[in-house]
Amino acid sequence: MAEQFPEIKKKLGFGCMRFPMQGQQVDEEIVKQMVDAFLAAGFNYFDTARPYHSTASEQVLRRCLTSRYPRESYVLANKLSPTFYEKEEEILPLFYDQLRVCGVDYFDFYLFHANSAVRHEKFTQTHAYDIVKQLKAEGKIRHIATSFHDRAEVLEQILTEHPEIEAVQLQFNYADYEDPKVQSRRCYEVCRRLGKPILVMEPVKGGSLAALPPEADALLAGKSPAEYAIRYAAGFEGVFMVLSGMSDLHQMQENLSFMADFQPLSSQEQQVVGKLRTLYQSRNKIPCTACRYCTDGCPAGIDIPTVFRSANDLHSDQGGSPQQIAPEAAKCIGCGQCAAVCPQHLNIPELMTHLAENP
Repeated sequence: MAEQFPEIKKKLGFGCMRFPMQGQQVDEEIVKQMVDAFLAAGFNYFDTARPYHSTASEQVLRRCLTSRYPRESYVLANKLSPTFYEKEEEILPLFYDQLRVCGVDYFDFYLFHANSAVRHEKFTQTHAYDIVKQLKAEGKIRHIATSFHDRAEVLEQILTEHPEIEAVQLQFNYADYEDPKVQSRRCYEVCRRLGKPILVMEPVKGGSLAALPPEADALLAGKSPAEYAIRYAAGFEGVFMVLSGMSDLHQMQENLSFMADFQPLSSQEQQVVGKLRTLYQSRNKIPCTACRYCTDGCPAGIDIPTVFRSANDLHSDQGGSPQQIAPEAAKCIGCGQCAAVCPQHLNIPELMTHLAENP
């Protein structure tokens, strides 16, 4: 555990971007059960953001967590999402509305959301860094952090210009470790060199590392693929928290079982991960993590992550049919708003055109 953050009890965080659903609504009764189980097992870190669940995540946390437990019993992280403000004078109203909706007086962690070269420019031009520093000085924020999706040299620039950033949230998993677009290893090395503790997001890559092809069963030796993925990420030096977007009580109980008394992967298990990586990369077609940042503004109303998941399933002989994929992909009008917000830097319109013709 990072010495800088003694309030954090254990190394697994509850990512609040993939709550269980009942139809189009979050199943809050299940969320309450998950919150209860999480806290009862000694875990206490919760991570949300205004865009999650089409702005519902913060409200769900108020009803399922903050109104039901004393403030000192949990650590709450939220984010400044640049898609939710345009001008400098809109930042403070947004922040105070986040406090109100979450039902708290302060955030333990406040992150610059999905920082990148483009977003860093907006944060700078709107004096967001200065405003967040002032909020910390006033006690409304305990720790300043940033999540990040861009090249390693951009991360180094941001951290060098803003030493007040105390921690960095990185997409980090065994499939992305050497990925030239995600640059997990290179970004990790920047954080280590500059002494910044690391939070991990997408350790299971949007669930895709938990849905490996049947050939993986012989390698797993009875353990779950999610366990290998989460323990892999949590075992790196400097990583003090791994977030998991758990979508049902079973997923949570499974994660709690191996993270309650966390043990890094053994050398033999590391060899298994190498084989799982090779298997995954040979069978997966589109590296979508189903973050759903692309869907809210899609003028054609396409469920883009579902199209990509179906295409991957078809490609890996795990289901999916061309008849389900092609008509939905053909709805794409090529506006590109989805590609502009994709953390994986996918050319989504190009992929949709391809899937419409060759699912």
